[in-house]
Amino acid sequence: MQHRRPRLTKKTKTLTAAAVALAAAAGVTVAQAGESSKKCTAFDTITLGKYYVNNNLWGQDKATGSQCVWDNSASGSTISWGTDYTWANNSKGKDYDVKSYASTVLGWHWGWKVDKAKTGLPIRVGDRKPVKTSWEFSVGSHPGVMNVAYDLWLHTKNTADWQDQPTDEIMIWLNRQGGAGPLGTKYGSVSLDGAMWDIYQGDIGWKVFSFVRRANTTKATLDLNDFTQALVRRKLLSNDKYVSGIESGTEVFKGTGRLDTKAYSVGVG
Repeated sequence: MQHRRPRLTKKTKTLTAAAVALAAAAGVTVAQAGESSKKCTAFDTITLGKYYVNNNLWGQDKATGSQCVWDNSASGSTISWGTDYTWANNSKGKDYDVKSYASTVLGWHWGWKVDKAKTGLPIRVGDRKPVKTSWEFSVGSHPGVMNVAYDLWLHTKNTADWQDQPTDEIMIWLNRQGGAGPLGTKYGSVSLDGAMWDIYQGDIGWKVFSFVRRANTTKATLDLNDFTQALVRRKLLSNDKYVSGIESGTEVFKGTGRLDTKAYSVGVG
């Protein structure tokens, strides 16, 4: 399922037709409560209201190991979930290859698995709607090489579906471990929502912008509109693009660890 890309390299990753078919065919399962009901198959999903948790093991062909996801609770727009993993490079894998991005999904991710109307997406960048989010999580000790980040997907139209590749991707790194670094080259820096962020830009067939928080955190309250507007002001993003999907999770390069989300929410508008 080749719809994410490697870190620490400029090598372009393309989305194959077979990968798109797999994404479209992935089923939605009824939420199971607690770590005892782990989902460990690649691209297993667990619905949690307007979100779903995706066991996105898109880079597993370059690794040996496994990863699982589970849900803990859902109350209104706030959810709790977790993931654990063990990844090592196989003969094809390199330290800079991301093996997985287990994550929550709100909205588009190569299609829609939850009723689109419930998500509040897509939204036009130029409309400047607030997108308030909070995330409190913990990272296991010695978690290997990984990050904890948001991932936003953008399109030129508000009708994007499974066949439509994004034009832009925006990552917001809250925490990174083991020397993990973003794609591309450093563009500059910005102060947003009480923290300093370094901005990186790259291109893998679509533009990738990464905001990397200078100081790690395990708790954040953000308005994601602040980040899209920071790019607009720098003429890196146009107002006529649409934010179609918002994700949150952990990219793992290698190692053994876990991410526990105590509370996570996103409110659009």
